[in-house]
Amino acid sequence: MDSRVLELFGNVTKTKSLGLDSSLGNGYGMKSKKLCSKNNKKAKNRATRNTRSCKNPPYLPPEAEEGNIEYKLKLVNPTQYRFEHLVTQMKWRLQEGRGEAVYQIGVEDNGLLVGLSEEDMRASLKTLRRMAEKVGADITILREREVDYDSDTPRKIAEVLVRKVPDDQQFLDLRVAVLGNVDSGKSTLLGVLTQGELDNGRGRARLNLFRHLHEIQTGRTSSISFEILGFNSKGEVVNYSESRTAEEICESSSKMITFIDLAGHHKYLKTTIFGLTSYCPDFAMLVVGANTGIAGTTREHLGLAMALKVPIFIVVSKVDLCARGTVERTVRQLERVLKQPGCNKVPMVVSTADDAVTAAQRFAQSPSVTPIFTLSSVSGESLDLLKVFFNILPPLSNSKEQEELMQQLTEFQVDEIYTVPEVGTVVGGTLYSGICREGERLVVGPTDEGQFLGLKVCSIQRNRSACRVLRAGQAATLALGNFDRSLLRKGMVMVSPEMNPTICWLFEAEIVLLFHARTFRKGFQVTVHVGNVRQTATVDRLQGKEELRTGEKAVVRFKFIKHPEYLKVGAKLLFREGVTKGIGHVTHLQPVSLYQHHP
Repeated sequence: MDSRVLELFGNVTKTKSLGLDSSLGNGYGMKSKKLCSKNNKKAKNRATRNTRSCKNPPYLPPEAEEGNIEYKLKLVNPTQYRFEHLVTQMKWRLQEGRGEAVYQIGVEDNGLLVGLSEEDMRASLKTLRRMAEKVGADITILREREVDYDSDTPRKIAEVLVRKVPDDQQFLDLRVAVLGNVDSGKSTLLGVLTQGELDNGRGRARLNLFRHLHEIQTGRTSSISFEILGFNSKGEVVNYSESRTAEEICESSSKMITFIDLAGHHKYLKTTIFGLTSYCPDFAMLVVGANTGIAGTTREHLGLAMALKVPIFIVVSKVDLCARGTVERTVRQLERVLKQPGCNKVPMVVSTADDAVTAAQRFAQSPSVTPIFTLSSVSGESLDLLKVFFNILPPLSNSKEQEELMQQLTEFQVDEIYTVPEVGTVVGGTLYSGICREGERLVVGPTDEGQFLGLKVCSIQRNRSACRVLRAGQAATLALGNFDRSLLRKGMVMVSPEMNPTICWLFEAEIVLLFHARTFRKGFQVTVHVGNVRQTATVDRLQGKEELRTGEKAVVRFKFIKHPEYLKVGAKLLFREGVTKGIGHVTHLQPVSLYQHHP
């Protein structure tokens, strides 16, 4: 769905405007009335032509063959053959949306908004419900609106979400990284969303999220923690208020939002960067305190998300502490920052459930759209709008991309290492490509000597519940039995024995130096982040230049100082050292000559 959905559910229909800039126009097929103010003859002729075109119905973009959006003019009393065809079509759309599809009822295939009478709409929704039951899915009416053009009788269009009940524990999983300045209310907001209870104003809701004693004492997150929020096939919230364990939430959810709670304090910036680069979040949620505005690390976190090309939306929290004018001033401040040349974002303030639906669809389609929510974790104001947004938010990758990744050889990135009593060594991370099964034999490395060691995957868990098969793009923990933990470290990969992984000490990257106090030259040491790899590297060579200054581009050769790493050409790179910061991508690898596999 693109900006034309805004026109459909904003100006053309009988509903409130979505708060976007009025300069977007009055809707497709309709021109601005300013033309009438022109005095010359040509302008009058144009105005006359445009007045005639106002009678044309509004429209959506033509229906795409691929994707999870289906247009249907009406579904009234289909024959048995037609019904079977419609069911097959629904299966295809659900497969494209990885378990979710959106049906626009009352819309022709070319995008023309015709609308249906009350009786036809009832019959069409009844048929759609029968189709959903046939494939084991549920439907939720997102919104109904009247289309008022050239018709005496009111005609409606409906937007319906179809979600399939999960089979074999296969739920749709979206990862959302939570960013923002210290004391902006990140952990409290996650506690309220996942526990189902409002905060008491003194941080009670966040206590379940903290992992260390010093976090409870200071109220500041220093490590990466994960929290889950589920939605069942009817779009209802599933969290710890009704379920005792994460396993119960997984069993009754068909869509799961995994929140990656990152640190806000500048002291823990390396942890925040590691969470953004290694856990591959689909989206980022930037939390801004209404009482403090854009302060501390807020700009830095916004810049990090944009550098790594993670789509970002904003939540203004603590509105219960401020007067309405203060909240509006904070929102205006955010809008100014987002519209700056470096960002080029289109801010969209969400104030109604309609806005939340439109924001979710436009946000997934266009990376420039940035929804802004204003809410309170204490009073619960506008929390429901954020839940509606999460419920409708579609995945970024389609089923075709997922299939292509699954056909490649297995590659699992190691982000966390634990020792669990009676289980042994456990590693946590993300399966980048391929399929991983219980009992599969893989190799892990590189070690300090550049070797890969054989191991066996004893069991798999996703969101703390057992799972037999892990597919590309999914995060999980793998039990490795009695494998020696001391041989493992963060940044390693577990791959198929058939793969010949490229490991290197030296690599080249095309970089942009974002900020440096002095000049950036050969011999300078920086901490390099590439995916789950985090290691100090030395600048070995600057191609064609002696030194770099802030804002300049160059191809730089880096050399790891501790051990070789597994890298890929094209991977995004981020480096830092004190106030020095830069971004870029890997362009060339100088592989270690001998690949060693030790069983």
